[in-house]
Parts: sequence; structure tokens; C-alpha cells
Amino acid sequence: MSGLKDKCAVTGIGETEYSRNSGRSVVSMEMEAALKAINDAGLTPNDIDGIIPYGNMEVVAEEFITNLGIEDLRYSAITPLGGASSVAAIQAAVTAIAAGVCNHVLLIVGRNGSSGTCIGARAGEMPQFRIIGEFEMPSGNIAPAQLYAHMARRHMELYGTKSEQLAEIAVSTRANAILNGNAIMTSPMTIEDHQNSRMISDPLRLFDCCLESDGATAIIVSSTERAKDLSQKPIYIMGVGEGHPDSPSAITQRPDMMTLGTAKAAPRAFNMAGIDRNDIDVAEIYDCFTYIVMCQLEDLGFCKKGEGGDFISNGRIALGGELPINTHGGLLSQAHMVGMNHVCELVKQLRGTGGKAQVANAEIGLVTGYGDMGDGAVAIMRN
Repeated sequence: MSGLKDKCAVTGIGETEYSRNSGRSVVSMEMEAALKAINDAGLTPNDIDGIIPYGNMEVVAEEFITNLGIEDLRYSAITPLGGASSVAAIQAAVTAIAAGVCNHVLLIVGRNGSSGTCIGARAGEMPQFRIIGEFEMPSGNIAPAQLYAHMARRHMELYGTKSEQLAEIAVSTRANAILNGNAIMTSPMTIEDHQNSRMISDPLRLFDCCLESDGATAIIVSSTERAKDLSQKPIYIMGVGEGHPDSPSAITQRPDMMTLGTAKAAPRAFNMAGIDRNDIDVAEIYDCFTYIVMCQLEDLGFCKKGEGGDFISNGRIALGGELPINTHGGLLSQAHMVGMNHVCELVKQLRGTGGKAQVANAEIGLVTGYGDMGDGAVAIMRN
């Protein structure tokens, strides 16, 4: 795997407006984001010879062939890992390009998560959620907030983690969204606001939970050789990793509910990149729920298991802090694009185009994905 370091780069990014009611089809938004990413890279649609669409939606590679007029698609795949799909797709693209199968791979996510498919229907169509049929569903647990509440409560009972500590994630993420210009939630939030928000599934409150959103996000991954001739400064992919949690897949039946696939993916990505945690300047951490952010920071090795509550406190993860995270507003406050907006934001930060939320002198960054039963994916990039 070490031979994949710096073999590929992100060369283009594209986003639609994020909203709660787009009035558009997923296909329409994905084509807009795809064309923006292609144009950003200085490519044409016919230069795209690989496509990895989001695995849990209806848009497939043939849609792009038809709508964009792609003549010679050599590679297509899906990575159906729920919220880990977008970052896992980076690993898939890198391996395909390094193997010589293709040169420019389009990775894309589009959703009508707010105006279209309801959460219950979306859960029902995802293969991961079949796992909960034996133990969780009979007791009324089906929504993600209900599934992950068990994990958060266990962490609190074992380590003394407090809801007020999780609130710091929500508050700093909202502050970043306000600076963004393309975010859904732009009203200031305080710790008190978080604590006064209604309980969704104890101990997770409303502001511990991510949005449902409409929109689309795309990136282009290219071979390093081709990237040097394109419009944007290449953002090199130093390390990638994918990991899945220990058996059984049902969260509540595991001996350890608090260790995710990220704990397996992170060493692989860091070993490939050849760097340490202290080298990371900015991190875009998948934030379906505040607890999942804290848990991933532990599994990534930024702190030990059980120390996450203290790690995220006192401004460490805010802009200007030791490890700024989710500088775009994340799933909690910008939009739920299954983490592809996190990838797009990391590229902006490493290009130095992060706007008002730009992290000074950001050279190396990390992005994660988290899948519904605990799948983890990590990518490390540099400018």
C-alpha cells in the first residue's frame, strides 16, 4: 500500500447550493456538481474515464454517460458504506488509477435528503440496516440517532463524558458554517442553546444530530502525472485506509460498542502517508452526530479512548485551535452530502481557498468517513 502514496491527486471540486428544498432532481444536481468539478480541473467530460457514484442512491454511471456524453468510460464502481462511502471511494479511485485502469475518476454524491426520501425509507433501502432486524428493530430502534445513542451513553458511563463537551463540537461547527456562504444553518449557537435543545434519543439532543439536505458534491481524482498539466494545483493523496468494526455487525451486540472501523483504517492511512498525528493541520471529521466525531478522534489516535471529552474542550477543535475540524460546518450545520462536502472542504483548505474559515498555513489535512454500523475510511492529503 505504501506504493500508492502521492500516486494520485484531487484535481477538481464542484458543489451545488445546499438547501432544504431544492425543487430539483438528484440527477440534475449531480450533473451540475460534476460539470463544476470537471471545469475546475480544466478537463472536459470526455476526459473522465472512471466514475464512482454514491452507492445508496439511484444515480449510476450510465446517467453520466448519457447526460455528459462520455465516450470511453473504463471504470465504474460503488462503495456502499453509508457515510464512509465518499472517503472509501478515494481509496477505490487511487487503486484503479495506480493499476493503470483509468486516469481521471469522478467521485460524486447527490441527495434530496430533506425534500425527498424520508429517513425511514432511506434506512430501509440501505443494506447495512438489515443487520438491525434481529435485535434493534423489535425494541423500536431504527433511526440512526437511536442506534448511536447506546454508544454515546456507554462512553459517558465509563469515562464520565458530558453532554456539554459534545456541545462544543456543535458550537464550533456552527461557528464555521456561519463563515461559509453555502451552509444551511447560519444562526449562532451557544452551549446553552445546545443544552436547551430537545432530546432526540438520550443522551443525543437535537443539536447533536446532523441535517438532512438537498444538493450535490463532486471531486476529480487524477493520476499525479496527468494532474501536473491541469488547471489547479494538485492536492496529493498521501494515505488512504478503510476499516470495518469487529463482529457482530449489530452495534448493541458487540463487546466494545465504542471502537469503530476508523481504528483500523487510521493506522493504514498514517503508515502509507509516513506522517504522525502532530503533522495534521486541519481535519474534516464525519459528523453525523457529535459523539461520532469525538469517537473518531479517539480512534484516529489524537487522544486515548475515553479522553475524547477533554480533547474536544477549551477550543482545541475550533478555528485557531490546535486541531481545527469541520471548517465548512460539516453535516451538523452545512449540509449532509455523505461526507463528500468534507472532502471538498479539505481540498479548499489545502489550496488556501477556504475563505473566512481558512486555516493558516494548512499543508497536510485529514478527512474521515463513518458508515452506519461503524465502517471507517480515512484519507490524508497534502498540497
